[in-house]
Amino acid sequence: MRRRLPLLLLAVALTLSLACLLGTQEAWAAEPQAASAWVFVSVSGENRIAIFQRDGKTGQLKPHGQVELPGAPGSLALNAAGTKLYAAVRSKEAVSTLAVDRAAGRLELLDTVAVAGNPVYVALDPSERYLLTAYYRDGKAAVHRLNERGTVEAEAVSVLTTKKNPHCILPLRGLPWIYVPNTGSDVILRYHQRPGGELVPAEPHETTTAERSGPRHAIQHPSQPWLFVVNEIDSTVTVFDIDTKTGALTQKQKLSTLPEDFTGSNTCADIEITPCGRYLYASNRGHDSLAMFAVDAATGKLKPLGHAATEKTPREFAIDPTGRFVYAAGQGSGRLAAYHLDDATGKLERFATYDVGASPAWVLVLPQAD
Repeated sequence: MRRRLPLLLLAVALTLSLACLLGTQEAWAAEPQAASAWVFVSVSGENRIAIFQRDGKTGQLKPHGQVELPGAPGSLALNAAGTKLYAAVRSKEAVSTLAVDRAAGRLELLDTVAVAGNPVYVALDPSERYLLTAYYRDGKAAVHRLNERGTVEAEAVSVLTTKKNPHCILPLRGLPWIYVPNTGSDVILRYHQRPGGELVPAEPHETTTAERSGPRHAIQHPSQPWLFVVNEIDSTVTVFDIDTKTGALTQKQKLSTLPEDFTGSNTCADIEITPCGRYLYASNRGHDSLAMFAVDAATGKLKPLGHAATEKTPREFAIDPTGRFVYAAGQGSGRLAAYHLDDATGKLERFATYDVGASPAWVLVLPQAD
């Protein structure tokens, strides 16, 4: 036991160092690939978060419990340690804080507080002292302080008027800006965060996208200054260079998420990138698929890889932190599709489908702690 203790301490130190240097998802990606994980699914039609245990070798899921919330959950966000989960409770215009037992896979509801409206998106700022929220219907963004328990304080530090229909609020890793895509106004707003948590417009404040494109969600490349935005209305993905000195965005590519011969109606929802940054995926609601892309390591430009069929209306999906599995929620079917991700090709192969409940709205994967 005495000989094992220094090794254990070294492993903990390395994990913490990775979390600081690489960010939460990249640090989790360094977990042993055979380790188990927990999959959390917002089941908005049943006012609960479902919990599944993921087998580290096969990716198979088995039900592991649930926690009821006072209303319909949507967006979810985890802290870097994986000990707190923040859930947008959209039907109650509130946010809930839950304690996470990473070893046992349990969630405990700690608190629920009213916020500035119907929160469509929640995210932690880089300091993890503030919760950032976006409000689609209300045209607002807000910041709430976290107290010593890690729960959300009801009074907002700042409330900002955005453009029409903000759908995401994304703090950047390693860069001092926060982006807010506005689906209804074809613009991405940029903010600075002051030491007290307040958000203030940064210059240049606005990046205009194509008319009727509808920028919805955005994701940062794990190691390069590239931003990828999925556009809800015209079913496209846009690639931007990020100016690391000013935060200004320069468009370099825009690609369709749909097959050339598809003639039906479609809207896009979510966008995710693998921990290694080599592959990117976007969800199609209508075509009911995940569009697959390879990311050029030198330029960030995308190469289409085809499509993987999903359940009906794939609103949100998650890539396992090891980069080997993908889980996509079918909001229209109440089921979760599971895929193997081929590291050599980026292609997805579906291997299972699970019933999760009415109108699943968000998916997160958290490695299990010993």
